Amino acid sequence: MGLSIWYLVDTICFMESSRIYNYLERLSELLRVDSRQAGATHGLQPVQLEALHYLSMCNRFSDTPMAVTDYLGQTKGTVSQTLKVLEKKQLLEKIPDTKDRRIFHLKVTVAGKHLLEQTIPTPAFARMCENLSEKEQADITASLKLLLRMHLVANKLKSFGVCKSCCYNRQTTEADYFCQLVGQPLSNDDIELICREHEVKQ
Repeated sequence: MGLSIWYLVDTICFMESSRIYNYLERLSELLRVDSRQAGATHGLQPVQLEALHYLSMCNRFSDTPMAVTDYLGQTKGTVSQTLKVLEKKQLLEKIPDTKDRRIFHLKVTVAGKHLLEQTIPTPAFARMCENLSEKEQADITASLKLLLRMHLVANKLKSFGVCKSCCYNRQTTEADYFCQLVGQPLSNDDIELICREHEVKQ
């Protein structure tokens, strides 16, 4: 009897995980189509738009080619070519590190920010969200956040979370913060950006 119950539980869990996967796979495919169409208007491929989007959200410790590679899960070669295209289109610029001239930081230009405002979220996705109530949007956000966190934990992947939720972040005054990992002060704007070194607070 005990084995039968566990078998039934495993079967139900498998069916539910399959349903979740199927819905996410279908939604992901539709989003990729939207992304291709939105990017094509500006002569960009989805991966190039994704890289630009990431660089618009990350902090100054995470705006290097290696960080982009980690975030996108792409090869170094693909990311290198992607960044060259974005730089050639003047959507981002390389800025040498003030302490180590071998390191370059990647900053989204004004033109790049303007392009992102037009393409992310895609017009089709924005129209879809308009048909959802605030509660429905909040519920979906919470569920997706949980699903993403469980996926990252289960597969031991970097979280790339926002600084304010990181275990290394310490508030020093009402408006100032400090990163204990890199030993650098942080501003109110900094703590809202995602970081390559993010570790979830326990």
